[in-house]
Amino acid sequence: MSIFRNLLPLTKASRAQEEQNGEQEQLPTPSQYPQEAALQATVLGLAALSEAHPAAVLAPGAVGRVTPTSPWPCSLPWLGPILGQEGPPGAEDPRALLLAALRSPGLRALEAGTATELLDVFSRLEAAGEELVEAIAAGDSGAPLPGRAAEVRTALEQGPRGLAPRLWPQLQVVVTLDAGGQAEAVAALGALWCHGLAFFSPAYSTSGGLLALHPWSDQPQGVYLLPPGTPFVELLPTRDGAQEDDTRTLLLAEAQRGKEYELVLTDHASLTRCCLGDIVQVVGTHNQCPVVRFVDRLGQALSVRGEVTSERLFSEALGRAVAQWPGAKLLDHCCVDSGVLDSSEGSALHYEVFLELRGLRNLSEENRYKLDLCLQDASPHYKSLRFRGSVGPAQVHLVAHGAFRALRAALATGLSSSAPTAMPRVLKHRRLAQLLQRKLLS
Repeated sequence: MSIFRNLLPLTKASRAQEEQNGEQEQLPTPSQYPQEAALQATVLGLAALSEAHPAAVLAPGAVGRVTPTSPWPCSLPWLGPILGQEGPPGAEDPRALLLAALRSPGLRALEAGTATELLDVFSRLEAAGEELVEAIAAGDSGAPLPGRAAEVRTALEQGPRGLAPRLWPQLQVVVTLDAGGQAEAVAALGALWCHGLAFFSPAYSTSGGLLALHPWSDQPQGVYLLPPGTPFVELLPTRDGAQEDDTRTLLLAEAQRGKEYELVLTDHASLTRCCLGDIVQVVGTHNQCPVVRFVDRLGQALSVRGEVTSERLFSEALGRAVAQWPGAKLLDHCCVDSGVLDSSEGSALHYEVFLELRGLRNLSEENRYKLDLCLQDASPHYKSLRFRGSVGPAQVHLVAHGAFRALRAALATGLSSSAPTAMPRVLKHRRLAQLLQRKLLS
């Protein structure tokens, strides 16, 4: 290991292409996942899911996928026909997938690439519900089903809370691939459309394409196993969300329970040791492998005056602020340094915060300011800068439904694959920030 570290010094994830193209950093395509790791994650995930929900996985025709992307890292062509999952005609068309699922009242498992994609599916369903109901009744993509069309219309008329169990009374579990920035979507789905359903993720896909596994049926979601093998993973100790001065990495078996580490990945093709920016907390062990929870992403920190407001700190402060807004449910959010938008207009630099909420279409200035107060409570450094006037109060903007769906579509433009992507919480390029600006409600 000493020779390995000396020959391959640590590097940061390259931002050269991001800066050149004006794009946010993206997850790799599935072809970049090591095949062995992808197959392992898929088979172990299927085994765990079938143990927890055997009727939802093993019964033919019980699974409905509603997004072009799949939550399973590895495609298993032999599995679809066995389980009656050949797919509807036009299976890469989101509308065709959703329509096929709506025509099948006996679904027991719902699959989507990521939780944010599933959130988009339910938003689309509410917006185009009547058109889809008419298509079911008229026999679009199959025989006319007027009775089923009436059931779908009735379910939609009762509102978003518990919509999925009403549409599919036998539904047990929602399966999505976990990635960065998905926690808010999972919380929103669990509180509204998928209320009362179990969630399952077979793996965690990081910014470097690493697959951490979830091979258990009895462990809580959000807990993953870091396995040995390809790709080669090391752990870099961190303190208070930042790297320690000592850059000596640890092997998986050397991880200590309760400690936090940044993942370091060695690309076997280019032999580059890269710090991914993904922070994990060790919560246990499985044999000699660490069991971890992904807690932060260093690349998603805000800083306008040298302060570092991490993704974790900001999300916690935002959650406390939203809890003080009566009736509000947070669906999604993004932040922008005011310098990116040139919105300071001679005043102090500040955070621009874009929110998509359910149950609230306007906020008083007093309620908007509660986010800034929560940030000050969470970060003494931020509070000091606010007291001195070096940083202005965070500006909160509400965007229309569908704004973040449009943002994700813009982020996916130019990708060679429709692979599930991490959701950015800090936008670094004006073009993307202006897309949300054009969708403002207030």
